[in-house]
Amino acid sequence: MTQATSSLQQMPHYVRVRSEPDAAFVEFDFAIGYPDLFVELVLPQAAFVSFCDHNQVLHMDAAMAAAVDADMRKWRYGESRDQDD
Repeated sequence: MTQATSSLQQMPHYVRVRSEPDAAFVEFDFAIGYPDLFVELVLPQAAFVSFCDHNQVLHMDAAMAAAVDADMRKWRYGESRDQDD
């Protein structure tokens, strides 16, 4: 195992579920180290559970998700905007 691989495994792994709880496929964001730098993925329910177990993920709470959304709005619009704008 290389040093880069080892350090990646030591970083926190984040998941933010975007789909409904009873959906056949789970749509989610997956990030390593930085919750605002993520990829969007889709997996069947059973594969998602296995993926989360294998990667020892931390599920984003509402506060973390709101912070990520605020940062995305800042980058898109050049300033922080409230969700109601």
